[in-house]
Amino acid sequence: MPSTFKKLNRKDLNALTVGGRLSENGITYVKLDNRDGVFSVNIMVDGQRIHRVIGRESEGVTRTQAEEFIQKVKADAREGRLNLPKGRKTFLSFKEAAEKYLEKLKQENGKDLKMKEQRLRLHLVPYLKTYSLSKITSSTIESYKAFRLSQKTKHKNRKEESLNNVSKATVNRELAILSHILNMAYEWGWIDKLPLKIKKFKEENRRIEYLTGEEIERLMKIAMEDECPYIYLFFFIGLDSSMRLTEILSIKKENIDLDKMTIFLPKAKAGPRVQPITSRLADYLRQYLFQFDNKSPFLFHSDRSSTGHIVEIRTPFKRIVEKAGLDAKKIVRHTLRHTAITHLVQSGVDLSTVKRISGHKTLGMVANYSHQNSEHIQTSINVLEKKYKILSSVSSITPKLHKSSNESQNNQVVNVDFGRSTACSEEQSQEFGSSETRTRNQRIKSPMLYQLS
Repeated sequence: MPSTFKKLNRKDLNALTVGGRLSENGITYVKLDNRDGVFSVNIMVDGQRIHRVIGRESEGVTRTQAEEFIQKVKADAREGRLNLPKGRKTFLSFKEAAEKYLEKLKQENGKDLKMKEQRLRLHLVPYLKTYSLSKITSSTIESYKAFRLSQKTKHKNRKEESLNNVSKATVNRELAILSHILNMAYEWGWIDKLPLKIKKFKEENRRIEYLTGEEIERLMKIAMEDECPYIYLFFFIGLDSSMRLTEILSIKKENIDLDKMTIFLPKAKAGPRVQPITSRLADYLRQYLFQFDNKSPFLFHSDRSSTGHIVEIRTPFKRIVEKAGLDAKKIVRHTLRHTAITHLVQSGVDLSTVKRISGHKTLGMVANYSHQNSEHIQTSINVLEKKYKILSSVSSITPKLHKSSNESQNNQVVNVDFGRSTACSEEQSQEFGSSETRTRNQRIKSPMLYQLS
């Protein structure tokens, strides 16, 4: 529909003095010093600013040509293209790009689709929907980060609802999706230049909560006696596989291979993987499937769920944790995964193997579990004592090395623990040999006496 003009008419244009200006419906007319007039256009089309000088009246340019230019630009925009000074470029708003992104990921069996769709729908799209994909700048992203940190998040499914600040880790997960969209947009040809590098927040390395052996035993006994028929199986699988919550609850019976002791996870967070399980879990599943066989394809069957399987197990889990005398705010369902991975690392399993078991994307994610306590580190360094032995012959050592200014000290066998000296026990003396067959204090004074066994 043609625009109606009340200001930009011939009568008012002629009456305009030098330096005067009239603007209406995106068109601006300016009277120059030589009494000539210039028409220009300044409009927003699908979130993109277009500013163009159309021409001078002395060149035959009229308001009609400016209107025609606007109509053409809008028509081009409807076809998904804008005629910009640098050439024709594909234009997509962020909302359109997000929809196409999710659709392509579905076609290509992309990873973590449910969480990406949720974060886009709830946070990224509402804030960025009017932005052109190619016009998202570092300033835009910094504004988004500040906006999200100023928001509150509500904890649902709890008797006592509470509002907390959105964490930096949460915002980082959203920024990761935004970064992936921009990178894929370049790869798919939606934008013609490499996207900017998104700067994320530095996250604090918080201590990972995990269960001790005694706590595991206590929880398993309580779970066995609980009224929920699935909760014991959930604990068992979580602790003996390191699988995630959604991975466990969506297990299909046809994907369980008891002979190979594996479970195939077609929709795992980091992509499809074959999950190894312990032999005792395989034995339990064999008995469980024989005893509780039903027609459902899912291990955690549910008639009330549209998915066909249980999607939440929070209530019975919390009940068992509290009965065990543990803090339900710290011990959550994901704690089972933390526990399995932490004990694997502390048992000396190499990180690449742990990564294969846990399904993490990088070794760096697994390395976080190696810092939970120092006991396994000390146990590992003590392996050196088993690898090293003291030479029985010390004839090559300079006699001065055997002398001491204090004879009373020579009657003690000294053990060094990184700068801390204590008397060895009788058992340690027997392990390294009697004092008559070795040099006194030689672990302090002559470390060269150790060699690989």
